[in-house]
Amino acid sequence: MSNDNNEQNDLNSAPTASGFRAYKERVLALGNDSFEKTIVVALALCLVCAVFVSLSAVALKPLQAYNKALDMKKNILDVAGLLNEDTDIDQAFKTQIQAKIIDLKTGDYDDSINVDIFDQRKAAKDPEQNVAIPRKADIASIKVKSKKAKVYLVKTDGQISSIILPVHGYGLWSTMYGFLALDADGQTVQSISFYDQAETPGLGGEVVNPDWRALWKGKQLYNADLVPVLRLVKGVVDKSKPGAEHKIDGLAGATLTSNGVSNLIRYWMGNEGFAPYLNKVRTTKGKEGV
Repeated sequence: MSNDNNEQNDLNSAPTASGFRAYKERVLALGNDSFEKTIVVALALCLVCAVFVSLSAVALKPLQAYNKALDMKKNILDVAGLLNEDTDIDQAFKTQIQAKIIDLKTGDYDDSINVDIFDQRKAAKDPEQNVAIPRKADIASIKVKSKKAKVYLVKTDGQISSIILPVHGYGLWSTMYGFLALDADGQTVQSISFYDQAETPGLGGEVVNPDWRALWKGKQLYNADLVPVLRLVKGVVDKSKPGAEHKIDGLAGATLTSNGVSNLIRYWMGNEGFAPYLNKVRTTKGKEGV
């Protein structure tokens, strides 16, 4: 009985296989200007390419993830002033940078979350991990934010020497993502770096210009009442006038991008952002235990 079934299966499949071979031979025998042959060859080529692209994407995914993480580490080291031409990025990050998760509402560290896998940008899109920002408070035009944030610390002799905060907000064409590096006083700016933005090259895109970034060093975020007042101004800052320590040269021809940078700094340095955390850093004078 089993042999009969096998024979029947062979009989059922034989016409299909032979029919395919016959069709292939017929198509190959057609002239190169045949519409049918052109369509068949094109479909076959598309199928082969699709399989190749899919396999390549799967095979390269780990490498892409590694390169993305490496680029992020590079930007963090750069804004911390720890990046040189010969820097071993992985080693430098491992030995000099400590990542911590904080609760934005309380400003406390949250050690219950795996800092190595936490992605703040993904968390901001997750209804279980994000919170809607009231319209009046949303001066950075980001609508929602993650309840937690990943901050990066540089320590010297057991004390914090640099605090690196992730910031983002809308400019003219895009949401600009960057890092702001501060002294342990939570007030004095060391540097700023935007690693993801799509502003107009030569105008708003100048947020990545090293010369403009250098203008941020030593600027003060807050006034005497700890209200975030640092902002970009139109034109060049007059250093002889009071309040110059809270002002930075605006981006020429890019008023909306400049406003966007001012707004994202005010937002993230305010009570909706990192102010609760920075207040606790000041209280502990840069020591562990926030």
